Amino acid sequence: MSGRNAFFIIILSFLISSTAISETIAQKTPPKSVANVCAACHGVDGNSAISANPKLSGQHPEYLYKQLTNFKSGARANAVMSGMAGMLSDADMHLVAEYYSKQTLSLGQAKINGSGSLGEKIYRAGIQANAVPACASCHGPTGDGLPVKYPRLGGQHTEYVLNQLRQFRLGARANDEAKVMRTIAAKLTDQEMEAVADYIQGLR
Repeated sequence: MSGRNAFFIIILSFLISSTAISETIAQKTPPKSVANVCAACHGVDGNSAISANPKLSGQHPEYLYKQLTNFKSGARANAVMSGMAGMLSDADMHLVAEYYSKQTLSLGQAKINGSGSLGEKIYRAGIQANAVPACASCHGPTGDGLPVKYPRLGGQHTEYVLNQLRQFRLGARANDEAKVMRTIAAKLTDQEMEAVADYIQGLR
């Protein structure tokens, strides 16, 4: 091997290593926007200890970015989050979304809606009599969702999921595409919402 070739190999190795190190740091070191604004309610790693606040870890960055822009514009109404998002620039929002998407989600447990439960039936098969589609048809069998279109649900807090379903039913949350979630939630009873929200918390 010539000295020139060896030199280029060394440089290439250095660049690859530097990139890997930078990516590792980006995943583990929260940006200031996270440390200053988001962590108090959602946790530094995105695994909120408060069940009314959503876990953000492992969520699709496209979904997180959309929610932040919607909070800032008022398309999604929430007094607290509108104020928080208003403090972030577009670049901050992208940074926050990418950071939380790379964090590891802490898994949850369903309280009573496990295998064979009402919650499982709704999630996996829907309610045909009321034209309620299976949650899994959009959010996936393990709740991983679909980047850009549908959020990850698996492991999310029961209380948060239940609250969002209620908000969709009331029309208080109206940033769903083509009114899909508002239409579905309007067909669910309180008992059905509680069951599927509990099941989602234990989904993995």
